[in-house]
This record gives sequence, structure tokens and C-alpha cells, in this order.
Amino acid sequence: YMSIDDSACNLASLNLMRFVHADGEFDVARFARAVDVVFTAQEILVGFSDYPTPAITANARSHRQLGIGYANLGALLMQRGLAYDSNEGRAYAASITALMTGEAYAQSARLAAAVGPYEAYPKNKTAHDRVMEKHRAAAYRIIADLVPPTLLSAARQAWDDAVSLGKTAGYRNAQASVLAPTGTISFMMDCDTTGVEPDIALVKYKRLVGGGMLKLVNGTVPAALRRLGYTETAGSAITTYIEQQGTIEGAPGLKDEHLDVFDCAFKPQNGVRSISHMGHIKMMGAVQPFISGAISKTVNLPETATVDDVAEAYLEAWKHGVKAIAIYRDGSKKVQPLSVNADASNSKKVAESVVTVERIVEVNRPQRRRLPDTRDSLTHKFSIEGHEGYITVGKFDDGTPGELFVTMAKEGSTLSGMMDAFATSVSLLFQYGVPLSHLPPLPQCRGEDLHGSDAHERDHRRPPGAAGASRADRLDHSAAHHRELHHRESVPRTGDAAQLDTRCAAVSSLWVAHRAQRHLPQVRELRRNDRVLITP
Repeated sequence: YMSIDDSACNLASLNLMRFVHADGEFDVARFARAVDVVFTAQEILVGFSDYPTPAITANARSHRQLGIGYANLGALLMQRGLAYDSNEGRAYAASITALMTGEAYAQSARLAAAVGPYEAYPKNKTAHDRVMEKHRAAAYRIIADLVPPTLLSAARQAWDDAVSLGKTAGYRNAQASVLAPTGTISFMMDCDTTGVEPDIALVKYKRLVGGGMLKLVNGTVPAALRRLGYTETAGSAITTYIEQQGTIEGAPGLKDEHLDVFDCAFKPQNGVRSISHMGHIKMMGAVQPFISGAISKTVNLPETATVDDVAEAYLEAWKHGVKAIAIYRDGSKKVQPLSVNADASNSKKVAESVVTVERIVEVNRPQRRRLPDTRDSLTHKFSIEGHEGYITVGKFDDGTPGELFVTMAKEGSTLSGMMDAFATSVSLLFQYGVPLSHLPPLPQCRGEDLHGSDAHERDHRRPPGAAGASRADRLDHSAAHHRELHHRESVPRTGDAAQLDTRCAAVSSLWVAHRAQRHLPQVRELRRNDRVLITP
């Protein structure tokens, strides 16, 4: 994150492959429109978001940093028949990135014209405008012969608009774009590759947390083969070979000049080719001039990489104007989520190490204590403003509470769901050994007297309806009677068991029941007016 300290950045990423037509061409106008819509949504969220500290809140709202980005670049280049580590691939990626950020800043200027620039813009105007000019100049340095004219023209026009509109209205956002890793959302968007990355391998294996391996095959290869002129029959033979061998090297009918299109970050199990670390760095250097912030990208080094190789990677990244890189040497971690092979012996070693760690951790895990199928219980009846209810506490064999049920007459589906959820939560606390003294204290009610009654009113120390009796008092009295019943059952009560009685359970559940009853009129009104859908 390359912005001021104590600030925040709302992220969003677009799946580039969703803008590819059936004929394989990229829909420039549709992509630019998507950038406008998503960027506006990100901007709206700045004011509606909550931030962890006052300092971050102040800076986020005074600078309004955004981070629009994309995923699936590696798949897009492969689909077009462009090698990731090639001048053509880098120029195409630079043009896509220039269009995205240029359009984002143009939209930021339009928003500033409507609602004003970001609060800190006046004191940063000179510097901000100078950076915009540098972005635009970089767009005009992209080699035109390497990029489709429609794409490059749109990218340059976007920057022309961003600069001209910004001079008049300023900008709504101090930052517009970053390239995030998109590790999780790329799976949700059905991407073959993440962020600005190439594919790790055409065939890879994902190690599952619960054990076992999941085989993942790149789904972009058939489209790439069609783009390169292969027939359906030839393409089918090549993809079958990839699935069987784990590599495209040696595939029947594949031309040698097309091998680099399918190069990936890791060397395949049965192959020798991969993208060099300089290929990663050069790609980052190509797109960095069109990114407001930094690029989250892994620079992959082989297992044989030395200290000098790592030092060279950092130095070359600096020379290419890259703001930040993350070096990863293959095999440097004992367990990695993705690998290019499913070696049984290696998997067994990894599994054994993982199991060992889990067993060590498991010693200190809380253990859930299950109730017997048949158990004793106590049930207490109460009535509040004419609404009758019952609290049932199931007990362990030693007499300590193990579960809680709250039942109210005329409760309806909404209140029933609330009571069930609360009772389940308290029951789990009981079964995991959480002392009742650690539950939140009973809130004190002021000026909201709700005098109820129960079948054991005579046992309460305060007369029914006495002055000053609040909901909390009433609940406390009900719990007091429940405690007396507990004593009459002659339950052993020593040490912690003395704390684990039913008093707090009764008090807490009754309190929630009262709070829920208080809001029922508003709930009914919302349901009548169809202003909200409420389900159990």
C-alpha cells in the first residue's frame, strides 16, 4: 500500500476475460463503461465505510483513496496468443492498464465537478496534476505497432480527458488504482489467473486443508490454440496431452514458435520451460506507469536461486520503476497451497508434518462437553405484559447447566428465531466451559419500567409493582427464584460449579426477550409496509 500512513483504500477488481467477444477481441467501450460504474460505486462507499481508528477515518475521507484493478491478465494474453514475457504481451498489458486508470481518473474528475474534489486536493493540486501529466505522457510512449489501434487510442483519449477535466474540476480521489493479488475473488470470478500474474502452471495441484489434492487444468488453452490457427482436432489432441503429461512441451502438432505463449511461472513436472524472474519484473515495469499505487505480484525464482539472484531481482525492479515486489523462491516454504506435481511420497511427508502440528495445537483447544441423551432439567415460567414464557435449563450429570431453551407464547417467527439464536449461543458457552461470570453483565434499565409477574411472585424480596422496579429488577427476581429451585434440588456446588448456576442464564435470556418484545411494533410496521423482508 503506497499512500500516506493511517489511511485506507477501497479495492475492486474486474475480470478481463469477461470483456472478450466470441471472436476473441476485447470490448474496449464496455470495459471503459464498467470502470466508470465500479469506480463510482467505490467512491460512494468511502463515506459509508467504518474505519478502525479516528486517524484512518480522517485520512480516508479527506483523501478518498480508491484501488480499482483487474484479474485474469495472464489468461487474456494467452487467449490472444501473446507470450507473457514478450514485448507484444507487455505492450498489450500496458494499454489495458492505461485505459483502466485513465478512465478512472477521468471519472474522478467528473465526480469532482458534481460534488467537489477530495478535501486535501487544494494543498496537493500542483503535485497531483503533475502526476497526471506523467501518466498521460507514458500512454503516448506505448509502441503503437504492438497494440490494436482501438485499444491504444481509447487509452490515450482517457488520459487526455482525465487531465483536461482535472484542470477544471480537480479530482475526487487522491488515488485511483492498484493491482491487488485477487487470490480469493479470482476464484469467485472464475479466473484462470490472478491479478497481473501469469498462470502458475497449465496443470497444477491444490492441496486441500482437509487432505487430498485437487487437480486444476488451465481453461484458456483451447481458445489460445484456436487463436494461433490450430484446428479443433489438433487442439483437442494438444489439450489431452497436457492433461496426461502435465506440460505442453512435446505435444503432438504444436509448433516450437508457440511454446512461449504457454509458459508459466513454475517449471512443469515433465518440462523445462518457465518464465524467468526478469519476465515478471519487465511486466511489472510495463504496467507500473499506469498504476496510482503499487502492484501486488510475486516474482518467482527457481529453487536453485542464490542470494545474488535475489539481489539482482530487487535491483532490476528498481531500474524498471517498480514500486514494490515480492520475491518467492520455489520450495522455500514447507507447505505451499499450489504445486506442479502430486508426488505421493512428498504429499505423505507434508501430510505427516501438518498432522503433527495440528496435534500439538489441539492440546490447548477447548473441548465441547456433550450432554447425555437423557438429562435432568429445570423449567421456570414467567409473564411480562401478558406474554407468557418458559426458560428450560438442561443439566449435566453434576448438576451444572449445559443448555438453555427459551419459549414464549405469541412470539411469532422473528422473535422465535432471536430466542433460538440466543439460547443456542448460551448453550455452546455452557458446553465449552465458559463460566457464567464471563457473560456480559445484565444491562440496567432506567425509566422503562415493565412490571411483570410470575407464579412465584410471593418469593421475591421486592413486592410486585413496587416503586423503582425495572425490567432488570424483575428479571433478577425471576432468576433468584430459579436459583432457589436449584438449591432445593441439592445440586453439589463447590469451586467453579458455584458460578455455573442457572441465574445468569435466566437473567440474560429474559433480558433479550424483553428487548425483542420492545421492537416488535416497529418490526410489524416494516412488514406491513413491505419496507423490509424479515425471515426467521
